Amino acid sequence: MSGMVLGGRDVAGLKLARIGRLLEDVGPAAGIRLIDGDGCEVGVVSDFLSEMRARGNSIASLRSYGMDLLRWFRFLWTVDVAWDRTTRVEARDFVLWMQRARKPGRGDDRVVVNPITGKRGTGAGYAPATINHAETVVRCFYDYVGSVGAGPVVNPFPIVSVEGGRRLAHHNPMQPAPMERTGLYRLKQPQRSPRSIPDGLFEQLFARLSCDRDRALVAMFVSTAARAAELLGLVRARLDIGNQLVGVVRKGTGAVQMLPASSDAFVWLRLYQRSLRGKVPTGPSDPVWWTVRPPYRPLNYHAARAVLLRANVALGTNWSWHDLRHTAAYRMAADVNGLFDLPVGGRQLSPLTAAEFSPTAAR
Repeated sequence: MSGMVLGGRDVAGLKLARIGRLLEDVGPAAGIRLIDGDGCEVGVVSDFLSEMRARGNSIASLRSYGMDLLRWFRFLWTVDVAWDRTTRVEARDFVLWMQRARKPGRGDDRVVVNPITGKRGTGAGYAPATINHAETVVRCFYDYVGSVGAGPVVNPFPIVSVEGGRRLAHHNPMQPAPMERTGLYRLKQPQRSPRSIPDGLFEQLFARLSCDRDRALVAMFVSTAARAAELLGLVRARLDIGNQLVGVVRKGTGAVQMLPASSDAFVWLRLYQRSLRGKVPTGPSDPVWWTVRPPYRPLNYHAARAVLLRANVALGTNWSWHDLRHTAAYRMAADVNGLFDLPVGGRQLSPLTAAEFSPTAAR
């Protein structure tokens, strides 16, 4: 498709200008701002992200929206089109560019299936889910600016009416199916079953962990089914050791929920805490997870990701924290008592989604 020209542009060979950045404000007025190549704030994006913050979206969600908008604005700066002069042509070209572009820092276009895990690698291009997320964010951005009397007259990312899909799986077939409205440029996403780590491979992974912190962390993940950000945000006051519960702040609602963890996880946690005695603060609001070496800092997602990366390199695998979450869900579904735990650890799972983790579905 090299040299393909659509909307007057060679989208196949388009290279985005690496200008602009996101700036995160901390403190009571925490938020995300988009800064252009001249170092000036893009006010309309800040207004949109402030609106999303007021609607209850987390800072992590705002950061995700900001990255999509930064990519969109870089596209507009590269093709020299003002954000409020965009048309459906720019929207179409942007989606086409994302389908063909290579992610920064990725040199290999091949999507290789790992021979041990059976998982596909990420490849150098943008996945359909990433493109769809960007389409939704930018479309919502233009919906917002249009509602306050700014931007183009018509949203450059149009919507169309389609028959309901999975959301209407239990709809009465004797009644006409209602039409759903969705983005015109949304791509079809492959539906893959959740992937768990088999017991033998999990034991190999656990044996490769190099310290008690990593063992406690993995044991917590695989027994609570919490999200990575939720478990990494765990503080000492939310450890109920007597009842073997940990309190995590749920994504979206911000509510604290107590999740049961395995006895093994608490044994490894105790060993880890003993190794930290006198080295880190131990107040009720202090974090549970710290970096291994001084100066000690709260463990963030990138450092936690490196834990699995080191084990993956040694084993030749490509497991992720999300695989551990799926593993926990499969184990809960396979356990008669675990069926009651599944809606707790994986709270967002619908009955249809939870059925995917059943032993019969795994077979």
